[in-house]
Amino acid sequence: MDAEDCVQETFLRWHRACESGEAEGIQSPRSYLCTVITRLCIDFLRSARVQREAYVGVWLPEPLVTTYQSNSPTDPEASVEQSESLSLAFLRLLEYLSPLERAVFLLRQVFDFEYDEIATFVQKSADNCRQIMRRARQHLAEHHHHYNVPPQQREQLTYQFIQACTDGNMQGLLTLLADDVEMHSDGGGKVHAALKPIYGADKVARGLLGIMRKAPPEITSRLALVNGHLGIMSYLDGKPYAVLVFSLAGDHIQEIDLVVNPDKLRHIPSLA
Repeated sequence: MDAEDCVQETFLRWHRACESGEAEGIQSPRSYLCTVITRLCIDFLRSARVQREAYVGVWLPEPLVTTYQSNSPTDPEASVEQSESLSLAFLRLLEYLSPLERAVFLLRQVFDFEYDEIATFVQKSADNCRQIMRRARQHLAEHHHHYNVPPQQREQLTYQFIQACTDGNMQGLLTLLADDVEMHSDGGGKVHAALKPIYGADKVARGLLGIMRKAPPEITSRLALVNGHLGIMSYLDGKPYAVLVFSLAGDHIQEIDLVVNPDKLRHIPSLA
């Protein structure tokens, strides 16, 4: 929603430039639009960072939820690079970067702009942008380890995870969780959620089983694609209640991200 606001503001500025005649002197509309949207996003991230310092509990990005179809030839997980750049875990890691580092990294790594173009967008030299890119990669490498897990294996582990949680099977969960697994829960102070990340297989398993015991019995869950990765979408009385997605390392779950903040679920359609 924040991104949509920035895009809308960018085109409003372009529209005003066209009406005033300013656009006639713009040699490259593409460069103009990219410059405006980049600077708007940097300004927003700087203000958002201040807001998140006062955020209650763990902050996670707003999840993008789409329908999942097993063995679908158009499954977004077939595009590993695209799904990785959208994952909640990766977007959360981007918070380690400054707004400028984040802008340069995404423009180069995801959108494949040349450094000369990026330099224009962020008002830095091309050499400076290269240095910023190196720093951003170093910062992310300290916290991020990517493992390419086939969709079929991810689906199997997801079903095993659901079964273990439903049965209250502590040992079954421990078998699925990596020893150094971590779980992040985002309630935003609106609903109950852990205020700090939970680390370690035993604590995470106990936390998950505790969530299951306290969950309303009327909840229904189904598989969904969450930011391009297989996850679990839960509903209460047909309305979005929680989104859970995890990162895998081989045969084990490395990270669990749980979004229950209702403000971050309101864009998800209710069940028909």
